[in-house]
Amino acid sequence: MSIPLVLASGSAIRAQLLKNACVPFTVEVPRIDEAAIKASLLVEGASPRDIADALAEGKARKIAARRPDAVVLGCDQVLDFQGEILSKPLSPDAALEQLKTMRGQRHMLLSAAVLYENGEPVWRHVGQVRLRMRAASDAYLSDYVTRNWDSIRHAVGAYKLEEEGVRLFTTIDGDYFNVLGMPLLELLNHLTLRGMIDQ
Repeated sequence: MSIPLVLASGSAIRAQLLKNACVPFTVEVPRIDEAAIKASLLVEGASPRDIADALAEGKARKIAARRPDAVVLGCDQVLDFQGEILSKPLSPDAALEQLKTMRGQRHMLLSAAVLYENGEPVWRHVGQVRLRMRAASDAYLSDYVTRNWDSIRHAVGAYKLEEEGVRLFTTIDGDYFNVLGMPLLELLNHLTLRGMIDQ
């Protein structure tokens, strides 16, 4: 890879996905006010898909401004529950409330990725996954949050599918990498076509 790739994210799982795929990269964590951006876009009536894309672009743009020599990858994930965006829970009680609200229902995860080069966006993709939660009991959900709080407090929807959270679901329709927060296959295809990784 002649042009360095920079991941504009503090997400350990996104970094692990790139590492597992043998894509050389470095990490620089952007400092952006995600809550303010999200709130502003919601006031404007933006769709959950557009919000995911805008947050990913904001991260990429922030790092690209100081790394013009690199291709910068920004990513973000949004949970769309019946048109409402659910965020990372702020407390175990909030996590439990989210899970109770979503149980037995469908929701959608939107995983956005944007690449910046020379200060401009050059590629973007938003992957979608539809999931249906099982009708878990109050007791199970409460125990689940207690056991997993340290991990799920970093996850939209208060679950991680790669961990015990998989037990919360009956069906998942879509690419597993999008569940983890990155449209990895589409990204790898683009990097291959660009000649940034071996074909």
